[in-house]
Amino acid sequence: MRLRFTALLYLLTLVFLSACTNLSVVQPWEKGNLAKQEMTFDNDRAESAFSEHTYSSKEAASGGATVGGGGCGCN
Repeated sequence: MRLRFTALLYLLTLVFLSACTNLSVVQPWEKGNLAKQEMTFDNDRAESAFSEHTYSSKEAASGGATVGGGGCGCN
């Protein structure tokens, strides 16, 4: 009974994982839709630049988003 349950569990896992695969190829005429402004993660460049500046300022002592160094040295 336990062997059947394990085999069924493996089979269901395989079915679920195979459903996650994508076998379609993006055609060249479809790539224009992916290049639209609303498809980007940072839609507002000014806001993303401000967020990056704030992040690197807070994390300057440990490196932040760029090469390490700087900071106030209070830790």
